[in-house]
Amino acid sequence: MNPAGKPGKTGSLLPVEVALARLLEMAEAAPIRERERLPLAQVEGRVLADDLISTLDLPPWPNSAMDGYALRTADWSGEPLVVSQRIFAGQAPQPLQPGTCARIFTGAPVPAGADCVEMQENAEVLADERVRFTEAMSPGQNIRPQGQETTVGELVLSAGTRLGPIEQGLAASLGCAELEVVRKVRVAVLSTGDELVEPGQALGPGQIYNSNRVLLCSWLQRLGCEVIDAGILVDDLEITRQRLGELADVDLILSTGGVSVGEADFLGIALREEGELTLWKLAIKPGKPLTFGHFRGVPVIGLPGNPASTLVTFALLARPYLLRRQGVADVEPLKFQVPAGFVWPKAGNRREYLRGRLENGRAIIYRNQSSGVLRSAAWAEGLVEVLEDRTLVEGDWVNFIPLSEVLG
Repeated sequence: MNPAGKPGKTGSLLPVEVALARLLEMAEAAPIRERERLPLAQVEGRVLADDLISTLDLPPWPNSAMDGYALRTADWSGEPLVVSQRIFAGQAPQPLQPGTCARIFTGAPVPAGADCVEMQENAEVLADERVRFTEAMSPGQNIRPQGQETTVGELVLSAGTRLGPIEQGLAASLGCAELEVVRKVRVAVLSTGDELVEPGQALGPGQIYNSNRVLLCSWLQRLGCEVIDAGILVDDLEITRQRLGELADVDLILSTGGVSVGEADFLGIALREEGELTLWKLAIKPGKPLTFGHFRGVPVIGLPGNPASTLVTFALLARPYLLRRQGVADVEPLKFQVPAGFVWPKAGNRREYLRGRLENGRAIIYRNQSSGVLRSAAWAEGLVEVLEDRTLVEGDWVNFIPLSEVLG
């Protein structure tokens, strides 16, 4: 059996890594250069446009890591010390009087002359209010030094960082009220096919409800994109040309339903006539067909139409493309190895992404892995990666990609 990280042979099918590399190259050739300055509270989920450089030392002065007593270790010979001052957080202390200690609280500046803070649990306050210390002490003990976290001029966050609550808090600690972020990517989402009906409408013969566009619009909003809901494209060439022409100001047209060389694939016809169209057959399951092209200069990604195929190809290919357009360097999701809790007896020539979850430290998979079953993803906690040309017995190692890694 192949090790978990080694891809197998794919024949004429394009390996997932190759397709992703090509998409990322195209993304880097069309970066979103516009930016905007926003209040710190409004940058969650956005991408930092400029390096964040520290303009101060953090902390700006040595401070106490706990409630206790600040003293100079050379002044302590085992005898009790007089408390010469009390220092609270937010106060500016006086220099420490020789031969004394200072009552100090967590976060308060350490007074000049002190080189140690002893925790209050190791101190005894005597009747005359002097303090006896019961444990040996050393210089630097329980003191957070100036610049422990960052110093003036240090790079704190690199341009291209996706901003979340932790990054917002870090920027706030440096006094930033606003940040420069990359403009949102404008993505138009459309579905193709006369068989599709919007939820809430009556189904006709041969029709199904359109789930993909709702899934993608919600997902794109989580990624911080500006979403244009372009609706359903009926199977008509002129209407297709007109609808695509109305989307000239977006950064990406994202379609589902597939684009092929069939005579009823009017989106593909429009792309070939007024732009370019590249069709890939990927070594991936679900989601073998993928399209990249342009319509009058606007990039177009065509995802397969089956719901699980849409989910997998967006997560692993379209999502990284959108992030790279915004300058994000690390666009691939975290994956880690876990033992399989299932048997996979038949090797395939495509890399499979099974909807699964973890139970007792092992990956188990949904009973029905059909590309048309979205319920499998609602049940799952992640994608279980089974490499090409590989069979599995229980206990073999497989890669697991948590859905939390790709949904936001």
